[in-house]
Amino acid sequence: MNKRGEPAESLAAAFLEGRGLRVLARNYRCRFGELDLIAEHRDTLVFVEVRARRSEAFGGAAGSITRAKRRRLLATARHYLARSGLRRPCRFDVVLLRGDGPAIEWIENAFGEEGGRR
Repeated sequence: MNKRGEPAESLAAAFLEGRGLRVLARNYRCRFGELDLIAEHRDTLVFVEVRARRSEAFGGAAGSITRAKRRRLLATARHYLARSGLRRPCRFDVVLLRGDGPAIEWIENAFGEEGGRR
């Protein structure tokens, strides 16, 4: 994580905790990549990608999550699961922060079948 990302991740963590998720880890890193937040929501393990952009130019926050980025997130999540030994339902969520306000958008199960229920 870079210094600009920490405030965005803290804001996203507080936002999600306010909606009933419990953050278990931040900035999990391995050779495949990094998971911004790992949380639990009821019985589901949630891997959260946080994206902050000041504007929608160049595709905005959502447009910055490419197919290659999704593959790296999935590989990193699999690594986390293998190391932790956890066996529970999983999903990938995305928290988008836009503007200086910022406006927050939470996308649950953002990657659908590609990312969920492994």
